[in-house]
Amino acid sequence: MNRSNLPTLSNRLLTSLAVIGCSFFSSAMADEKEASPVAATKVDYKTQIEPIFRQHCQGCHQPAKVEGGLILTDPRVMLEKGGDSGAVLVAGDAANSPLMKEIIPHEGKAEMPKDAPPLSDPDIDLIRRWINEGASVGNWAPPGPVYSAEVPPQYQSSPFITAIDYSPDGKWLAVSGFHEVLLLDANTKQLAKRLIGRSERIEDISFSSDGSRLAVAGGIPGMMGEVQLWDPASGELVRSWNLGGDTLYGVSWSPDGKLLSVGCADNSVRAFEVASGKQVVFSATHEDWALDTVFSLKGDHLLSVSRDRSMKLVHVETQRFVDNVTSITPGAQKGGLMSIDRHPSREEVACGGADSVPKIYKIFRDKQRQIGDDFNLIRAMPAMEGRVFEVQFNHDGSRLAAVSSNHRSGKLSIYQPDEGKEISTLAIPTGGLFAVSFSQDGSQVAAGGADGKLLIVDAASGSILQSIELAQIVQAASPPSKDAATN
Repeated sequence: MNRSNLPTLSNRLLTSLAVIGCSFFSSAMADEKEASPVAATKVDYKTQIEPIFRQHCQGCHQPAKVEGGLILTDPRVMLEKGGDSGAVLVAGDAANSPLMKEIIPHEGKAEMPKDAPPLSDPDIDLIRRWINEGASVGNWAPPGPVYSAEVPPQYQSSPFITAIDYSPDGKWLAVSGFHEVLLLDANTKQLAKRLIGRSERIEDISFSSDGSRLAVAGGIPGMMGEVQLWDPASGELVRSWNLGGDTLYGVSWSPDGKLLSVGCADNSVRAFEVASGKQVVFSATHEDWALDTVFSLKGDHLLSVSRDRSMKLVHVETQRFVDNVTSITPGAQKGGLMSIDRHPSREEVACGGADSVPKIYKIFRDKQRQIGDDFNLIRAMPAMEGRVFEVQFNHDGSRLAAVSSNHRSGKLSIYQPDEGKEISTLAIPTGGLFAVSFSQDGSQVAAGGADGKLLIVDAASGSILQSIELAQIVQAASPPSKDAATN
């Protein structure tokens, strides 16, 4: 604290206490029948109602997934159009509003939210008050352009590439865009589908082991986090989870495909049942943002890395913190950890972060921790330049790819992880690299970053086979329409 400010702070504190005291005695002298300021204030849609809809309702009622013809992401549409069955609100009359009948539980169950616990009594009461007061949305306005399959984003320049993943069957290559995931034909690199959702930031994408589902972590910075679950074959949004007030990171599948995990900006790590959306793991042992997650080989443990410089291990069934996999000695880690990936056949993980060195760790400790040890460390790879943003094993674990960013330049390195040798490298002078993924056969890697170029690289030599502007891929497949919003 700046001690020169202490007199000013003291004066402010005394003034605040005086105001509080006056308010207290004024309230005590007021007529008990007089309405309190809280009771007299109308319910505000933007700050009180929209957060409820966002968390519990908008996953199924949004432009990408219009259940029952009802959109709840835009209150103007909700009020003017309603759903397939007509109006859902009767302004001024909550008792006769169909929405209330859907959310009020009977014998402990409610029609909505679907396949989820009912809203809390305070939330229901707040919605009831809002409707009875006229269901006004005040000066509400969408935070930006509203995108959908009918009104897709159009690119004047290519967006940063923050996430890439090849499907296990080698059919698809998924690449992050703005408000969407671009699903490309893995062979031709032509655009096949645009998976457009609510999240403007796409932080991570991951195919299920059978390739039938694509999980997406992202959100709107400072507003919401979201996990999207897509059917790549149909291009349809299967499910959406809304979580917290900031973007989500590091989405990962359990080996059996039943759970999804994410890292959160509130320092927590969470996992959900894919079928029901039920949260089954909540761990808040990190001291800073959790940026990536991965399940152990058996799926009974969940690992996470964070800006707090640690890798943590949690038991899934009990949600119990088990261990710090990396050293917890101050200064042992030179910066935050940003990425983690599990070896496909061993209980080992690779990680990378601000210290520029991809490392391999065994997951489970077989020696008692001692002060200053880093016992679980198996091997460190040759250092890269700048911050390592992503590490990924190929499908048999014989190769490890890593990408980094350093002062507007990037680097891709391919290693033999068992020997700790770098076998190929590629330097990019036009921008940092943030995402990397091996092709199904391991012969190629796809990488991308700040310059918006999708790079297809020969894994053995590090030579660029293709360099493709994301904006050009989109423009070639869908010329701008007069209704399309421009990014």
